[in-house]
Amino acid sequence: MSDRNGNRDELSLVQPAAGRRAFGVVAAVCAVVALADLVYHKHVHHDWEGWFSFHGLYGYVGCFVLVLAARVLRKIVMRDEDYYGR
Repeated sequence: MSDRNGNRDELSLVQPAAGRRAFGVVAAVCAVVALADLVYHKHVHHDWEGWFSFHGLYGYVGCFVLVLAARVLRKIVMRDEDYYGR
């Protein structure tokens, strides 16, 4: 991104360094949350909810399944490029 004078914004996520920085921040937050899972007492309803980092892994697997389902659905509902122009 640039301002009116053509100067580049150093915080733009288009730049590769900013993408690596954002990934590092997200990874650090995930590590802190995973380590916090060891410290606090959990009130669980099922035994597997007490496993280390269960909810994070459950969310990751859920997102992965959604991506796979979207890939399958894309093949089912995809139309020709000129479908609406006909």
